[in-house]
Amino acid sequence: MKLYYMPGACSLADHIALEWANADYEACAVSRESLKQPEFLALNPMGSVPCLVDGDFVLTQNVAILHYLDEKYPQASLLGGKDLQTRANAMRWLAFCNADLHGAFVGIFAPFRLIDDETAHANIQAKAREKITNLLNIANNALQNKQYIAGVKTVADAYLFVILRWCVGVGIDLTPFANLVALMNNLMQDVGVKNAMQAEGL
Repeated sequence: MKLYYMPGACSLADHIALEWANADYEACAVSRESLKQPEFLALNPMGSVPCLVDGDFVLTQNVAILHYLDEKYPQASLLGGKDLQTRANAMRWLAFCNADLHGAFVGIFAPFRLIDDETAHANIQAKAREKITNLLNIANNALQNKQYIAGVKTVADAYLFVILRWCVGVGIDLTPFANLVALMNNLMQDVGVKNAMQAEGL
């Protein structure tokens, strides 16, 4: 099994999940330039990571990959085990990270995808920061009196960890979000997280 990733990108969540599952896999770094080359586009026409190859099966999109890994390695309880409500809650927060938080970063990382007018980019980035801050507040409140976002450690925490690293990278102040900072610090000590980050040179 191979995971194609870019260091520190959202694919880090899948990398962490593979470590948590004790999976037999190969992590293959992909440069931004090679994402648009024919060889990689044959695997993922979207020209993006993550991309998971398991034999002849090729899978893209974070939520799909993380769900697949949960099904493939049930002993790892990547989505919280067999309890229906725990799994649903983990999926809820996984979707929150993927659709809401991750999506909001487009306004910071690539405002040119939203509008050509360069004079509007700073305003778009400011609005994106405001939206991200509001979303972080929701996640921070959900973590009150909890160590993990779904109550137990799941891949939703891995994805949230990745996004919190992005926040630090773009200068979003996490000081008001004590619960999120505690989650981030906790996961920084996690063996699987450490292994994935070391492999990616982070």
